[in-house]
Amino acid sequence: MNINILGIDIAKSVFQLHGIDKMGNAVLNKRLTREKLLPFIAQLPPCLIVMEACGGANYWSRQFVARSHQVKLISPQYVKPFVKTNKNDHNDVVAITEAASRPSMHYVAPKSIEQQDIQSIHRIRERFIANRTAVANQIRGLLAEYGIVVAKGLGYLRKQLPLMLEDAENELTVSGRELFADLYQELCHLDQKN
Repeated sequence: MNINILGIDIAKSVFQLHGIDKMGNAVLNKRLTREKLLPFIAQLPPCLIVMEACGGANYWSRQFVARSHQVKLISPQYVKPFVKTNKNDHNDVVAITEAASRPSMHYVAPKSIEQQDIQSIHRIRERFIANRTAVANQIRGLLAEYGIVVAKGLGYLRKQLPLMLEDAENELTVSGRELFADLYQELCHLDQKN
């Protein structure tokens, strides 16, 4: 089997493979489980392996490169126009292979493990920021139900909420004060994570 381009539709447990030769003829159509994928790839002569740039693609890229293959990732938006019929694993992998055979195709560079770490740090930080914003907005919204309005901005909320919790003249009940104290602690915790 002389595979020039091997398209792989990656998934969590079952992978669809489609290989073409230099003339563009299909020479492989195979489904493999996760456990069988690397042993199969390791026994192939070096070829170009193409996948969509999606979850898991960077891991598989590193694995395939370590087994002497060249790997290219294609953004899913560039693969979509090549899906000819109903969307399924086989049609998707044929589209990936077809897209890769185009000389003008744009590729996404696979990430190294270090780049993966940095991207993970950024994504986790973004989530902490989104969570902090959600907690601040919830505090403001709930306080408004007690007739307490806090100016926009985290700085105002950080300064004013402890004062409101100590103010015996507002409508906050003992239970309400405990709830807002917990939310304030959560906000402080998220501040530390940013």
